[in-house]
Amino acid sequence: MPGWFSVRTVTVHNGAIPSVDGAVMGNLLIGNWTAEDTLSEIREGGRYIKHPSVFRKAVSAGGSSGFKAEPGRYHLYVSTSCPWAHRAMLFRVLKKLEGIVGMTDTAQTRAGQGWSFGQGGHVVPGTDRRVQYLHEIYTLADPQCTSRVTVPTLWDAHTRTVVNNESAEIIRMFNSAFAAFAPPAPDYYPAPLRAAIDAMNEKVLKGVNNGVNGCGRSASQEAYEESFDLLFATLDELDDILGRQRYLCGAQQTEADWRLYPNLVRFDSIFYIGYKCNLRRIEDYPNLSNYLRDLYQTPGIAAVSDVEAMKRAIFGGNGPIKGNGIVPRGPWLGLDRAHNRDRFRKAA
Repeated sequence: MPGWFSVRTVTVHNGAIPSVDGAVMGNLLIGNWTAEDTLSEIREGGRYIKHPSVFRKAVSAGGSSGFKAEPGRYHLYVSTSCPWAHRAMLFRVLKKLEGIVGMTDTAQTRAGQGWSFGQGGHVVPGTDRRVQYLHEIYTLADPQCTSRVTVPTLWDAHTRTVVNNESAEIIRMFNSAFAAFAPPAPDYYPAPLRAAIDAMNEKVLKGVNNGVNGCGRSASQEAYEESFDLLFATLDELDDILGRQRYLCGAQQTEADWRLYPNLVRFDSIFYIGYKCNLRRIEDYPNLSNYLRDLYQTPGIAAVSDVEAMKRAIFGGNGPIKGNGIVPRGPWLGLDRAHNRDRFRKAA
């Protein structure tokens, strides 16, 4: 049946070499894959600037957006190696959508055509089309597409198109659109805290998300040092905030916490050395380190936080860290150690 598919999770291996989002050069240009990297994210002065996403439609509970929330209709494409995709993976678990939204993991390959489905390919939900690369799904949606091909990507099997490839928007949809079909779960974007969440998201985006990438991908010393200084000034500020309250926006977990988490959980193992973010580790911050363990120990999160797989993807692949493919064994993180964040319960 072309309009229906079973919800499933697929993990791709089959010799694929994973890499961090955007690290492998190449993009779609008027519907054709090119290795020329015509949409480079390295701009003037060697600065890294992330390209905006091109698919920006939304799933809504009632369907007023044109995409109605329904079980089994939507499929999420991700990669364990990508912090941006990790956000969507986290929200799929936090909002208990595993049986409602399907998910397929992808990986980079030596073929150099971006995110791949590995040997045997992937049958696109709602079609009988078998594809090898995620960029083929983009051109199913738009045959003239010009875009970087990124994860996460959300596909609609009914209309056979890409709904969205912007992680910040996908997690908002997951937070609210499917509530009628999912078991009860917290609201991570509650109305009273939205202004605070939006402000914190902007701080984390500029200072941590883009700060880390600026350190790892800048093409000049000046651009690297700008990102480095901003990154650690932001981490210092966040550690100070977390010395006064349990979570970034107060006493409860919000979207802001889960937008920060993917970078924290990778920091000491990957970013500290591989991205030259080597002033301080998260372990060296008394509040951030305990806060990280608190988030990691949230039910369901450890299962989608495979740090060893993240390390293999970055150090063993063809991402921004160039080397001989040997994956470092350390550091020991001890994310299941006790944390001290419960001390804020009384204050709340």
